[in-house]
Amino acid sequence: MLTGPDHLVVTVADIPVAVDFYTRVLGLEARYRDNERVDLMLGDMALRLHHCDTAVSPKATHPTPGSIDLCVRSVLPLDEVQAHLSALQIPIEAGPVSRQGANGAIVSLYLRDPDGNLIEICRPERG
Repeated sequence: MLTGPDHLVVTVADIPVAVDFYTRVLGLEARYRDNERVDLMLGDMALRLHHCDTAVSPKATHPTPGSIDLCVRSVLPLDEVQAHLSALQIPIEAGPVSRQGANGAIVSLYLRDPDGNLIEICRPERG
């Protein structure tokens, strides 16, 4: 019946700060829908930024900045991701560490966006 996500709403305190992080640090493309919503393209889906005080309705019962724990797959080897994050002085909270992903073993790095959302960047673990 379902095929996958179209978009995931990420509630943030400051949309321009979040757009800067997700575009500059993670390389996502920003598509501005209106002054309260920005889509950050992640493959064929979007991370949709909503300001925490948005009038957009319907929305989650308790939209809260910093409440997302998101894992995304990287096309780059994690050592290249680490070097990129280091060059931008983005702290890595944990990793690389072995984890279990949706389709098998992965290796992950963990960092936080400006709102404190946990971002896990993973690659399939080599056998």
